[in-house]
Amino acid sequence: MPVNQMEVGAWSERSIKGSAEPEEKHKSPGAQGEPAWPAEAPRTLHTWTDSDPSSFRLPKMSIQSPPKLLELAGRSLLSHKSRAVLDLEDLPIELFPPLFVEAFSREHTEVLKKMVQAWPFTCLPLGALMKNPQLEMIQVALDGLDMLLAQQHCQRRWKLQVLDLRMVPRNFWRTWSGATVDACSPEDIKKNRTLKLGPAMAAKLPLKIFIDLCLTERFEDEFLTHLFLWVRQRRDRLHLCCNRLKIFGKPTRHTRKVLRLLQLDSVQRVEVHCAWAPSTLAAYAPFMGQMRNLRKLLVSQVLLPAHTSPEEQERLLAQLTSQFLRMNCLQTFCVDAILLLDGHLEKVLRHLKMPLKALAITNCPLSDSDWNFLSRCPNTSQLRHLDLKGIKLTNFSLEPLKILLDTVAATLKSLDLEACEILDSQLQAILPALSRCSRLRALCFFQNHISMSVLRDLLCHTARLSQLSLELYPAPLESYDAQGAIHPRRCSQLCAELTAILKDFRQPKVLIFRTLSCPKCGCMFLYNQGLIYCSCSTAE
Repeated sequence: MPVNQMEVGAWSERSIKGSAEPEEKHKSPGAQGEPAWPAEAPRTLHTWTDSDPSSFRLPKMSIQSPPKLLELAGRSLLSHKSRAVLDLEDLPIELFPPLFVEAFSREHTEVLKKMVQAWPFTCLPLGALMKNPQLEMIQVALDGLDMLLAQQHCQRRWKLQVLDLRMVPRNFWRTWSGATVDACSPEDIKKNRTLKLGPAMAAKLPLKIFIDLCLTERFEDEFLTHLFLWVRQRRDRLHLCCNRLKIFGKPTRHTRKVLRLLQLDSVQRVEVHCAWAPSTLAAYAPFMGQMRNLRKLLVSQVLLPAHTSPEEQERLLAQLTSQFLRMNCLQTFCVDAILLLDGHLEKVLRHLKMPLKALAITNCPLSDSDWNFLSRCPNTSQLRHLDLKGIKLTNFSLEPLKILLDTVAATLKSLDLEACEILDSQLQAILPALSRCSRLRALCFFQNHISMSVLRDLLCHTARLSQLSLELYPAPLESYDAQGAIHPRRCSQLCAELTAILKDFRQPKVLIFRTLSCPKCGCMFLYNQGLIYCSCSTAE
C-alpha cells in the first residue's frame, strides 16, 4: 500500500484529545426510515395434544420487546391526526419526544407544527433528527414557531426557548425514547421541563435558533438562504446563535450580512481558512471583538503584500490585536502561515486576557525575538497542547523551548514538533525537560534529522512517561544513503531495535517511525511495531 496514500500520523485535534468516543450500542429512534417504536412482536402459542403431553413446546422468544403501553398510546393518538392536534395541550410530557419522532419520520406536518407550539421543554433539538438539513421539515418547524410567536401574549404553562438545528448527538431523543436505561427519572423530567421562569417573563425572552455555519465564497445553500431571510424578518423576536463558525475563501458582502445577523456573543469557535490580506482581516476584526465568549480562534493564510510598509503593518496589526482585549474566554489560539506574525508575536500574545490551554503556531516565519518571547509569555504558562509544526528551528537555540517545557511540565498533554528540522544537538538540549512532562499523551517528531544514537536517548527519556499513547518519531538518519535514498531493510532493522528499547520499559500503544519522502519516487517508509509499509521503487 503506498505510504503517501495513508493517513497515519496526521496531526489533528482528534489525535490530541485521544481516540474517538465508541459508537453507541443503541440506535436512536426516529432516524429516516426507522420507526420510532419497535414493531409489534409476533404472537406464538404453546401447544400440545392430550394424547402426547411430551409434545408441549415453549414459544420461541421474540428478539424484539413488545411495545410499551406509553408507546401504544402515542401510536394510537397519531393514527387520528385531528385528535392528536386537539389533545397536545393535555399530553403527558413523557410522550412528547417519542410522539414527535414518530410524527417527524412519517411527515405528519400539521401535528409537528402544533407540537412545536406546545413543546414542553426549553430546547427542541431538531437537527439531531436529520442527517442533512431538510428544507421541508425546517419550514414546518418555522411555521410552528410563527404560530408560537403570535401567541406569546398567552399565559402558557411551558415555553419553547431554543430551536437547535445543529447535527448534535441524539442524547435527548435516546433518553426520552427509553433507549438509555433509567435515564428518564422523575428528577430528569423536572430538570428538563422548562426554564424556571414565570409565563410572563418567559414570553418576553427572544426565541433562539442555534446553527453551526460554514461560509464560502460562493454561497448557494438553499436551506441557509431561506433561514436567514426568515430570521431577518423577525429580528426583534429572534436571536440567531452560532457556536461554531467557519469561513472559507475571500469574504463577500454576504459574509458581512451574515455576521451582522448573528448574535456574535454566542460564537465560541471561529476558523478562518482563506488567503486574506491583512487589511481584510483588520476590517473584520471588529466582528471578532464582539465574540466575547470566543474560546477557540484559528486563522490561516494571511498574506503580506510585498509593498506593505512597516508603518502600515504596525497599524493593521494594532487593529487586529486590540480586539483580543474583549475576548475574555479565549483559550485556544491557532495561527497557520501568517506572514504578518514575523517579529510581532509578543504584540499578539500580550493582548490575550487569560492563560491559554492550547497554542498552535505552524508554518509561520519567526524572528529571534518571537522565539525568545515564547518562554516568558505569561499566557503560555499553563499550556496543555503546544503545536509548532513547520517552524524551522535549525538556526535557533532551543533554550527557550526547554524553559517553556519546564514551565508546563505539569500540564502539557501534547507536543508537535513535526518538520521543525531539529538537529541532534538541539534535541539533546531539551530531553531532560521533555522527560519531566509527566502528563504527556501525544508526541510528534516526524521530519526531523535525528541520528540513531540520539533517538536511543530520546526513547530512554520518554520511556517512563506512562500516559503516552501516541508516539511519532523520525526514522534514523542511518536509514538513508548519501543521496537521501531510503534503505528499507536497514531502516526496518534500526526501527526494530528502537522499538525493543522502549518495550523494555513499557508497552507502547501507537509507536510509528517514518522516513522523509524518497527523492526519487516521493514515497515514505513506515515502521509500526513490526508492521512495514513501503512502496519505494528503489527498495533493496
